[in-house]
Amino acid sequence: MSLAQRLQGQLNNEAKQNWTASIKKEKEQDRPDKYAQLKMGVHREVIDAIEEDSRLELQGEALAKYARDKVLSLLERDAVFLPFSERQMIAAEIMDEVLGLGPIEPLLRDESITEVMVNGPRRVYIERGGKIYLTDVIFRDDDHVMHIIDKIVSPLGRRVDESSPYVDARLPDGSRVNAIIPPLALDGPTITIRKFATNPYSIADLMRFGTLTPNMAKFLEACVKGRMNVIISGGTGSGKTTLLNVMANYIPDNERIVTVEDAAELQLAQDHVVRLESRSVNIEGKGAVPIRDLVRNCLRMRPDRIVVGEVRGGEALDMLQAMNTGHDGSLTTGHSNAPRDMLARLETMVMMAGMELPLKAIRQQVASAIDVIVHSARLRDGSRAITHVTEILGMEGDVIQLQDIFLFEQTGVDSNGKVLGSHYSTGITPKCYEKIIAEGVRLDKEIFKPSIR
Repeated sequence: MSLAQRLQGQLNNEAKQNWTASIKKEKEQDRPDKYAQLKMGVHREVIDAIEEDSRLELQGEALAKYARDKVLSLLERDAVFLPFSERQMIAAEIMDEVLGLGPIEPLLRDESITEVMVNGPRRVYIERGGKIYLTDVIFRDDDHVMHIIDKIVSPLGRRVDESSPYVDARLPDGSRVNAIIPPLALDGPTITIRKFATNPYSIADLMRFGTLTPNMAKFLEACVKGRMNVIISGGTGSGKTTLLNVMANYIPDNERIVTVEDAAELQLAQDHVVRLESRSVNIEGKGAVPIRDLVRNCLRMRPDRIVVGEVRGGEALDMLQAMNTGHDGSLTTGHSNAPRDMLARLETMVMMAGMELPLKAIRQQVASAIDVIVHSARLRDGSRAITHVTEILGMEGDVIQLQDIFLFEQTGVDSNGKVLGSHYSTGITPKCYEKIIAEGVRLDKEIFKPSIR
């Protein structure tokens, strides 16, 4: 047998083993829960007891203790034949159903998980360490998933049904939720939860992860303290909001900060912070307050700094006008594939504002408003890296001129799939260096010396 045939045989065996493992996993997930009826019966009785009992006013730990005692007593009555350890496990699942978000509650408690994705009742995925994994968590059926969606959106005065089949919401801890149901979601009700970090990352954490270097961190800190206008660009899940939170915490304590977000995620340590959050339509289909209205309103709130979670529409024009009219040092994020793409997207978003502005006027607004673009990317191994720190120099003819200050170069991938590469300085001292120094910020020119690659 030739070497090529042997290798092909090995590949076929590996494919067969992977296929067999996948089928086994699917069969395990499709296996019905033998205690489903017991759990549903106990759950129903506990809910009825809480609604009927005079101690309904119990909240927090007191309510949890009351529900736990009730669950255990009902299991002792109906499932005394089961081992104690199994009853405890069933009790925990029922408690998650009563007071939490059912099967996904343990995933939300796990701090190492950053995202939970429910693709119908039989497919629940998580993101951990930047990579996606299939879990063994399952729901009973579509109605079970719909019940959890309703538990999320009902307290917010929202609804999900055929007339309004998708919704954005926020959990009490700040985690972002998107839910979409049939007929738009073909494989069943779908939930995506971007978890809220209890302890936000610091610049030291980002350096430890390899997201940026100490010299890059010094420059970004100087940009914020020196009142440069910065936009952070990148794709979905590239760490834009995390970086925005880190940079916004460099704003001095004696300045008034107004933040504007779709879902409040920023966690700023300063005392003088006013947080604004957009609002979607209510059950009657009214009452929406978009980001653009909040950006315009915050200009009347005497802000020293404006921090917009993300620009994705006509609010880009209002943000640029704010940056051009005395609100220096403002920060925002936007979706794009590269710094140059971010400029093109800004032009498009300004056009969405409905103002009939010529393209050259829009580009002049962008070039005069924004000083630095920081581009973040999610690499193929799940890690995040700042790939560009780019300065906007101004207009030359009809083209906005850019120059890169720091870059990331990927050199390969190791045997474990980890991306190999490094950050380096281009050797260019940014034009904004003099403005930063004039603001009284100390910044050593040595950090811009060309790196040895």
